[in-house]
Amino acid sequence: MRKTNPIRSDIAWSTPDRITVRGKDIASEILGHMNLGDMAFLQLTGNGPTPEQSRVFNAMLITLVEHGITPSAIVARMTYAGAPESLQAAVAAGLCGLGTVFVGSTEGAARMLYEAIQASANASDLEAIASATVDAYRARKEIIPGIGHPYHKPVDPRAPRLFEIAAENGMAGRYTTLMNLIARQAEAKSGKSLPVNATGAIGAICCEFGFPWKVVRGFGVMARAIGLVGHILEESQQPMAMEILWRTEEEAARHLRPTSSSADGVTS
Repeated sequence: MRKTNPIRSDIAWSTPDRITVRGKDIASEILGHMNLGDMAFLQLTGNGPTPEQSRVFNAMLITLVEHGITPSAIVARMTYAGAPESLQAAVAAGLCGLGTVFVGSTEGAARMLYEAIQASANASDLEAIASATVDAYRARKEIIPGIGHPYHKPVDPRAPRLFEIAAENGMAGRYTTLMNLIARQAEAKSGKSLPVNATGAIGAICCEFGFPWKVVRGFGVMARAIGLVGHILEESQQPMAMEILWRTEEEAARHLRPTSSSADGVTS
């Protein structure tokens, strides 16, 4: 016989007239008192944020809500075009593309920073840790998460602003410093411009909060879900998915089509 284990959750419970989340009554203590970011912080940590934590945490989430016509936005729009009765499926489809290239590199950056300091014999020598980290990634021929950007050059404008907000609210420490040192070392060793990008800044700040690296990608999931709902609303009002479909089909298969443009055999 298998030994049973207790089933336990410390997050929430309900009665016919009450919903309690992390010890707070949702009607009297949360609604009208917390914004969405603060509620997310409560859900994750069990505590409401301080005003300083609230400003930094909300800034991180807002950063990842929107970034234009990205792959996740395109996928969400295309899915909605095929199944307009299922908005949630379109959002889910878009979220599936948040990984090591888009948005999810926050996780990679946070993990890199945690492991770099944990593996160091001298955790206070951040310059040496940064150099060793860059050398290790270069030796493995791996992309260093959280630095460089294919579009935002020479600076991702979101990163310095996030670091500024973190510093203003007492949330800038060894992890944000190490992230910037890694970028500096990577630039010096590669000869390329590789500034910290938004996901690198968020990964570093998440470490300052003490969030486990395994949950850091989830912040991007939360934020981008809001953005995708906005794209789907726009798609319902100003459709572009079918135009993307027809243009892609036409161009992708153009080399396979016959040169004749009419039934009488006259070539174009």
